[in-house]
Amino acid sequence: MSAHPTEPLTGHRAYPDGEMLTRAEAFSRALRRRRTVRDFAATPVAREVIEQALLAAGGAPNGANLQPWHFVAISDAATKREIRVAAEEEEREFYAGRATPEWLEDLAPLGTDAEKPFLEQAPWLIAIFAERWRRASDGGRRANYYVPESVGIATGFLIAALHHAGLVTLTHTPSPMGFLNRILDRPGNEKPFLLLVVGHPADGARVPVITKKPLDRIATFR
Repeated sequence: MSAHPTEPLTGHRAYPDGEMLTRAEAFSRALRRRRTVRDFAATPVAREVIEQALLAAGGAPNGANLQPWHFVAISDAATKREIRVAAEEEEREFYAGRATPEWLEDLAPLGTDAEKPFLEQAPWLIAIFAERWRRASDGGRRANYYVPESVGIATGFLIAALHHAGLVTLTHTPSPMGFLNRILDRPGNEKPFLLLVVGHPADGARVPVITKKPLDRIATFR
């Protein structure tokens, strides 16, 4: 046995088989109603809602419990404007030359382009940073482990929590995203992972007609 301190498991809840299936089906239906939205209302969202969603994200499993993530929640209009200007500059270069013809072909049905007004329209942006390494007590560098995997899981938790609260989101990944370190004053050991746009959908918001793969296309049972 490890000498590391432990405590009794108290948070787990077990359910009878029938209730377990009912809960699983309800949660599946709820998450499959989630859609990526690009038209946001200016309706405010209370900071407390964002805080609770971030706490949910912070409970994600991660390598060695080092929790290698940092979330910057942005509601300041001037900062959102600065992010939009920088992101659109990168996006114009992407659409003009960085993206392969095949990539642009795959994006065409979604109707995306270099203009990103949602970065100012939505009440909140959440910049998600991956902590590539940490500073040890002696000032040296210490490794973090499974960083992309850990931050990806936490981001999934965050999106699910925001959806559960009745909000819509957009995952935005302009490349490169180094401008986020500069604008948000984040240290060099943090790499921008994703910019999450959060709020309520605008009246009349529309989304692309898409389908999701059925179970037999995404899972195998042995």
